[in-house]
Amino acid sequence: MTVVRLAATHPWFPDTVALFDAYRQHYGANPAPGATEEWIRDQLVTDRLRLFAAGDDALVRGVLTVSVVPASLTLRTVWMIRDLYVDPAARRAGLARELLAHVSEAARAEGAHRLSLQTEPDNIRAIQLYVSAGFQPVTEVVNWARML
Repeated sequence: MTVVRLAATHPWFPDTVALFDAYRQHYGANPAPGATEEWIRDQLVTDRLRLFAAGDDALVRGVLTVSVVPASLTLRTVWMIRDLYVDPAARRAGLARELLAHVSEAARAEGAHRLSLQTEPDNIRAIQLYVSAGFQPVTEVVNWARML
């Protein structure tokens, strides 16, 4: 398997959009391939999101998105993994681990201060993966949100 950072012009882009829409459906969203493609294109063009895919010549099997945000106290950046999804038919083969390793190295190479992510507390398989990949829970902060 190969992991690449995608632009909207990459040959894998259409298949990655389809896999991303499958990810959305996995979490209860209605199928929306056209809207998904438009949203991803907008995120990439405005540089609000970076898109990584894992696959081979024939098939895209995994997708990971990252937002890069300023880290003002360190005068660097924090890379925030927003989405990680592997095609159910390709799970348990190390693809998610490969995506995490690739993105970790890319963040390090660009001088990021930290790579972070979030998941639901009952997502045990994901938590096990993240711990084994070197992530640790951050207990010193609390996430807050305001719905708009």
